[in-house]
Amino acid sequence: MNVVKVSGSKKKHKIRMYAISTCVWCRRTKQFLKENSVEYEYVDVDLADKDDYDKIRKEIVDRGGLLSFPVLIIDDNKLINGYRVDDIKEALEI
Repeated sequence: MNVVKVSGSKKKHKIRMYAISTCVWCRRTKQFLKENSVEYEYVDVDLADKDDYDKIRKEIVDRGGLLSFPVLIIDDNKLINGYRVDDIKEALEI
């Protein structure tokens, strides 16, 4: 799985984002995290091979999420579907 790490000065939370490479809302979420200097990692799901896609899909569904992107998993326990800035701010305490 091709996981891309994006550096940032805010490292309080572990963030994994599942995105689609051509998705406007995914790009906006990445931009929001960058503008707020949040360190995170992401995977462009549409560029993953079938085995990785199946693992990602299972992880999202098992956590109660939808296959609607972006998906943020924060600290391995909170899942946020979509570009929900208020929810992201609250979860990241920013």
